[in-house]
Amino acid sequence: MAYLKTYGLVLLYDLVLWGALWTGLVLLEFSSSGGLVGLWAFGALRWALHHSITLVLSERKPQPVLRRWVAVLCLLPPVFESGRMVMVPASTADDLGLVPGPSMVVLALVSSTVACLAWELGFPDDGGNQGKEKKKKQEARAQLMRVVRYCKPDTLYLAAAFLFLSLAVICETFIPYYQGKVIDTLSGQYQHNSFMYAIGGMGLVSLGSALCSGLRGGLFMCSLSRLNKRMRHMLFHNLVQQDIPFFEENKPGSLVSRLGYDVDKMGRSVALNSNVLVRSLVKTAGMLFLMLGLSWQLTLLTMVEMPLLTLLQTKYNTYNQEFIKQLQDCQAQIKELASQAIGAVRTVRSFRAEEKEQDRYNQALERMYKVQEHKGIISAIHLLLRRVVTVGLKVAMLFLCRRLISAGQLSIGSVLAFVLFQKDMVTNMKQLVYVFGDMLCTVGAAAKVFTFLDRKPDQKEAGELAPAKLQGKLAFHHVSFYYPSRQNTPALKAVSLELHPGKMTALVGPSGGGKSSCVSLLARLYEPMEGQVLLDGQPLHCYQHQYLHQKMALVSQEPVLFSGSIRHNIEYGLVGCTLEKVKEAAKSANIHDFICTLEQGYDTDVGECGGQLSSGQKQCIAIARALVREPRVLILDEATSGMDINTQHAVQGVLAGSVGLTVLVVAHRLQTVEKADHIIFMEGGEVVEQGTHQELMASKGRYRRLKEKLFED
Repeated sequence: MAYLKTYGLVLLYDLVLWGALWTGLVLLEFSSSGGLVGLWAFGALRWALHHSITLVLSERKPQPVLRRWVAVLCLLPPVFESGRMVMVPASTADDLGLVPGPSMVVLALVSSTVACLAWELGFPDDGGNQGKEKKKKQEARAQLMRVVRYCKPDTLYLAAAFLFLSLAVICETFIPYYQGKVIDTLSGQYQHNSFMYAIGGMGLVSLGSALCSGLRGGLFMCSLSRLNKRMRHMLFHNLVQQDIPFFEENKPGSLVSRLGYDVDKMGRSVALNSNVLVRSLVKTAGMLFLMLGLSWQLTLLTMVEMPLLTLLQTKYNTYNQEFIKQLQDCQAQIKELASQAIGAVRTVRSFRAEEKEQDRYNQALERMYKVQEHKGIISAIHLLLRRVVTVGLKVAMLFLCRRLISAGQLSIGSVLAFVLFQKDMVTNMKQLVYVFGDMLCTVGAAAKVFTFLDRKPDQKEAGELAPAKLQGKLAFHHVSFYYPSRQNTPALKAVSLELHPGKMTALVGPSGGGKSSCVSLLARLYEPMEGQVLLDGQPLHCYQHQYLHQKMALVSQEPVLFSGSIRHNIEYGLVGCTLEKVKEAAKSANIHDFICTLEQGYDTDVGECGGQLSSGQKQCIAIARALVREPRVLILDEATSGMDINTQHAVQGVLAGSVGLTVLVVAHRLQTVEKADHIIFMEGGEVVEQGTHQELMASKGRYRRLKEKLFED
């Protein structure tokens, strides 16, 4: 970083200043005077001097992290002593020196550096450098805080979890301390009272740690489950409200991956990572205080290891974050390929495309393997360097321990306690650095979730119009439309047509003529680019969403059935629909007799996507699903193509006898088109001809030529 030079110079200046004052006061035998007021005065003066030096070195533009570090470094000793006197009333301010001692200087130096580094990594400043890296950190901070806000309903659970977490960490911190006391008691002259005191203290803190850890874990997992439930509900609710072009741009497998994997990963950033973060911070501070009490020399040597490991872990996190993003994309692609192949296995089998699908799946697996391979190489190098640093410093610490024991400054039990502290200290520091890196990864997952969560449909918002009586008159007024994926090719060109109540209108024409586009606009799957689609003189978007799709029912050529019973599929989307209405609709669709032959009748499961039924049976159930709504407008898009001739005639007879119902039939080969009251011939996105069958046949135009080519047996 650019301010590392300034940081080093200020640190050197601080050490020289403290060393000179400490040495002078010791020589003058004046080191134990000053009290709390003197300590605060020295801290304020020290802060003013350091701040001035920082301004000079940084040309009056110091980085915010340097200002924070200087303030914490200078004011931490008086703040610590003031807090100690509040927590321990027996303490007195008379024993405090004007200048803090070596242990307090080391504690302040390490604590201030770690705290400011943690703040800088987790919460970067908004001002200053506006480069890409800075903006990424700012976005990560905003997204992380947004995740935290979503945890507001679980404040009580989280507060209790953090309370038990703090108690558990405090108890864990004192376990090595009492272990050292036990060793000292056994290695010297045995004293029963001291031994029982050490054993009792160790047992008490061990029991407290186990109890509080269990409560803490349960509360955090409960909070995480509640957060995941809320986020999945919100995301799913927003996804199903999106417009159809959104689902054309985003594959179902990818959306399902975001809904499941990414939401779970995002929850970790608050529940699990906050757990580790607070635990490591509290435990590190407590162990650092106890380690300084045992030996400030060993503590200083231990502190050399922390910056090196932090630097290695930070560099590793930078590479690891990119690999994790690539793995997320690979996993989403693999899931999408598997879902497509398994879901359309009949199509795959009928076209002998098993090997092709296997090749595509293997290629996706190979891409993911290469990413994992590179990730493993970086991880191995990082582990090797980390072990070299750790082992080298441990050897140096053992040599220093031998000298301190020989000089009588350390006991065997103190060395054991310090080694245990040092091991946990390194582990906690690694976890702190890892948590910051992992939070960036989870924030990356949160960014994808928030992208879908914040997206608003491009469609016009549905209105509140819901008249008690609806005639069912439909009209296209100069409607032009093109699909978002084919914006250079218009699907409809200034189309104007009308559908009247009590009449059956047929849309015919070659493929690509615009028939399905008209149906999509009527169902409000898309919005017209120009012109309006009117229902009883009002634009479709003025009607309530539920009202419109109850009064206007669509049956497609390939209807979609959901896993569940036949009754569930017929009454799908309705509330309070009786079995009698379901049976009446099934009779109208000529499917009731077939259902009665089934062992479980209307409770028969149709299988995955209706796989247990034939195409004609699925179409009949889809027509019954439309008729049970008692619609005023019925749209049939090749809805009887899979039926046998008898079923087609039965259904067409029902539709022809429907009084006041506006029926639109889209067909390529239906012979009954000639029975329609009005026929509209479309080609190239335009209305070419319209009229009755006799009128169009007499005109000897495009309809007659297509009729002779396609509609004859």
